[in-house]
Amino acid sequence: MPSNTKAKSHTLHDEDEEPGGYTKIDKYNDSITQKLASQYAELLKSIGENPSREGLKDTPERVAKSLQFLLHGYNINPESIVHSAMFREKHNQMVIVKDIELYSLCEHHMLPFFGKAHVAYIPNGRVVGLSKIPRVVDAFARRLQLQERLTDQIRDCLQNTLQPLGVAVVIEAQHLCMQMRGVQKQNSVTTTSAFTGGFLKNEKTREEFISLIRSKLH
Repeated sequence: MPSNTKAKSHTLHDEDEEPGGYTKIDKYNDSITQKLASQYAELLKSIGENPSREGLKDTPERVAKSLQFLLHGYNINPESIVHSAMFREKHNQMVIVKDIELYSLCEHHMLPFFGKAHVAYIPNGRVVGLSKIPRVVDAFARRLQLQERLTDQIRDCLQNTLQPLGVAVVIEAQHLCMQMRGVQKQNSVTTTSAFTGGFLKNEKTREEFISLIRSKLH
């Protein structure tokens, strides 16, 4: 969630220790948690539920914390992620990170959509640490999103920071707003793509990328 307040750490007490001696540590903004929890308690009342009953007693606070985690991308600068691990390198062939797990929330109904992102770029004197590409995907995905916008944002971030010879992004996702409600088509998958440079201008390069993300080399 957007906030100028520094998140505070909250450690569960001994009585909240999980089986096996594991103690969960949550990080969240206390003031936002309290505000959201109050609003969710009212929401439960509005749909005819009793937020004081045993099963729902702690639900408003749990949802408030969950929402902060699901939307923590607002507090991340994706371009800073790329800048933190850029290296000079003469390699000028396609670099692909595929099958990146992706989870986001549709901004129209605030229901999840999830799937995989496939990201490639052609270096132009600089490469980026491979782990940074999934981090960029997460930074944009952990916001209220449209799949189309998400695809473009990942492309633009890599293009603007690395300034490569081309960027390619393909996202395949299932949307619960289509599967749980509305048209209720459980097997539908939405695919979006965005390209720059060599991927946009050169059909053979684009076809190579599509072929590689479809293959099962691993």
